[in-house]
Amino acid sequence: MARQSAKEREAQIERTMKALEVTREEALEILAEDDEIDKGADLHPLTPEQEKVVKKMRQADRKPTVYNWQKKRERKPNELKREIIDDLFGFFCENWPEVAKNGNIVNPERQIDFELGGESFSITLTQHRKPKA
Repeated sequence: MARQSAKEREAQIERTMKALEVTREEALEILAEDDEIDKGADLHPLTPEQEKVVKKMRQADRKPTVYNWQKKRERKPNELKREIIDDLFGFFCENWPEVAKNGNIVNPERQIDFELGGESFSITLTQHRKPKA
């Protein structure tokens, strides 16, 4: 705690006397104990029985969370992505007949695999999130 000026300390003593209705000597004792506690002193140690009660009271009495790991989240179909993949695959099949024989849509909303000229290719469609305002 930052060091107090004499004026601030006197005001604190007055507030303590008024709030707790104690004498000046009692207020000084209270503030001295507060300062020791602020420094980490254990002025009022608990008995072992009290420690057990404190430990029990600190433990929250709640039910454990039950997780359902088997449940899969159902995704909404993205019709726009499906349409784009279909159109792209149709375009490749029209322009390169070899793609119609060796190509396939791996994921209808994401990926097309095909072979062209003895080489393997894949196209992956990514939809970006809208930027935050």
